[in-house]
Amino acid sequence: MAKVSSTKGAGKTQMTGNAAVRIQSSTAKANAGKVSSGTFAARAQTAAATKQKSSKK
Repeated sequence: MAKVSSTKGAGKTQMTGNAAVRIQSSTAKANAGKVSSGTFAARAQTAAATKQKSSKK
């Protein structure tokens, strides 16, 4: 049986606000202006907001 590797959590690069904006913009353009919850774009925005909130403490 082939070994399957997971990339989840493999990277250590934090999501920046600018990166989240680019991802969300691209997703919205591709989906008639809509970004559904649960998509990668939505998760990226949440991660960037969480990072920004924790850095202000």
